[in-house]
Amino acid sequence: MITSGSSTFWRATLALCLGSFMIFANVYITQPLLPMLAQTFEVSALQAGWTFTVTTLTLGLSLLIWGPLSDALGRRWIMLLTMSGATLVTLLLSQTDSYTGMLVLRAVQGVLLAGLPAIAIAWMGDEFERPAMLLAVGLYIGGNSLGGISGRLIGGFVGDWLGWSQAFMVMTLLSVVCLLVFALMLPASKNFRPQPLKPRRMLADLGSHLRNPVLLLAYLIGGFNFFIFINQYSYITFVLADAPYNLPTRVLGMLFLTYLSGTVGSAIAGKVGQRLAQPLCMALGVLVLMTGTVLTLSTELWLIVLGFLVNSFGFFFAHSSASSWVSQNAHHARASASSLYLLFYYTGASTGGFYLHPFWEWQAWNGVVIGSLLVLLLTLGLSLALYRLQQRRSVTVAG
Repeated sequence: MITSGSSTFWRATLALCLGSFMIFANVYITQPLLPMLAQTFEVSALQAGWTFTVTTLTLGLSLLIWGPLSDALGRRWIMLLTMSGATLVTLLLSQTDSYTGMLVLRAVQGVLLAGLPAIAIAWMGDEFERPAMLLAVGLYIGGNSLGGISGRLIGGFVGDWLGWSQAFMVMTLLSVVCLLVFALMLPASKNFRPQPLKPRRMLADLGSHLRNPVLLLAYLIGGFNFFIFINQYSYITFVLADAPYNLPTRVLGMLFLTYLSGTVGSAIAGKVGQRLAQPLCMALGVLVLMTGTVLTLSTELWLIVLGFLVNSFGFFFAHSSASSWVSQNAHHARASASSLYLLFYYTGASTGGFYLHPFWEWQAWNGVVIGSLLVLLLTLGLSLALYRLQQRRSVTVAG
């Protein structure tokens, strides 16, 4: 098993972080482009948002394929194959000239982008010792946030400078570089034990994970947190593109630099989780996310940005804790368990915009904040319920 701090640990962790960076840069590239895409294709804000949500939707659903497949067929080659396919689709996106074509390609891309997220944490569970895995998961999720930042910055700056199609071209070149380095750095699996590919067994594994309250509560916490967090960014771009702010696309892209605080939050979550019960870490992250959401009610631009910095820290702190909790508490078919977590996670991303849209129509950004806080109160309660369940189980084992 790979130990924390060894050269192999850093090589493997860096490879997975870089792969994560490439995946999430591709997922989020359209988010700062939404006002531009709405104008170019003459569609509504909600329709423009589909260029993002269709990707997260197909990504989430495809996790149920790649995770179980990797339990049976191996992990490394599936990650390489799907990353290569996603890069090719990014190139095709740079050449599309219709809204429908973009949606179809983004849907296909979501299927391919799911390969690495479905498998990476399970790969760590196979190869890393527990302390090493806690640290690696935090760093890996930090790669998620850095990828999200970079994708949005490329979308914002290149889109504003050369147009949205050239933003996809730049993303293609970046993806090729990341893919090559990933292939060279990720060590071969040494502790993977394949399971026979039996669809009935796969469904049984998924069912057993869903019936396990220790896992199901974490799925709901991660899913509903992302349901709110990511879709707040979509709606705030329309607020800041309008009067009195009138921010151009390149500056809207810079809003996503607030994800940097999420990188910090995810990186320290593993260390805090060694001292504090992970369900309490999830609850703490939700409280921070609620605090940041309230801050965004200000009309001052700097306070809105501060609110999103706080939001990002709290969200990724909770997400890192929930994600590692799932891998540690799934005692069989780890990739399937992690895939289910991410299914809830990305289904939340895909559907949160529909939930928040009536609040937006009702009271604009103030309505979005109200709708957000209602759901975050739910995830706070679920985190505390998970902590109580953990305590009861500890007492039962000790007795």
